[in-house]
Amino acid sequence: QVQLVESGGGLVQAGGSLRLSCAASGSIFSINVLAWYRQAPGKQRELVATITSGGSTHYADSVKGRFILSRDNAKNPVYLQMNSLKPEDTAVYYCNALLRSGFQYWGQGTQVTVSS
Repeated sequence: QVQLVESGGGLVQAGGSLRLSCAASGSIFSINVLAWYRQAPGKQRELVATITSGGSTHYADSVKGRFILSRDNAKNPVYLQMNSLKPEDTAVYYCNALLRSGFQYWGQGTQVTVSS
């Protein structure tokens, strides 16, 4: 079992930056992929970025070049650096862990609001 706790959300003006953190606990060595998703009001949850246990990253086209995933050598926590934020980035951001077993876990989410 894995527990995920997100932090770092808040209110920022357009063009600003925020750094989200996802801290995992429990069976963290069984995590195969850690991902960030977001869900804006009235919209479906969408994938933002992923990082594999081997360190490979993938970004949605909408955030490519603006958002950066990183982690330290301990692989925990995983950070999502969000730069050049736009009002359309406003959403609840969720951390997701996909285990090698196929099980997945979600964090509680953290609100990001970008004002124009």
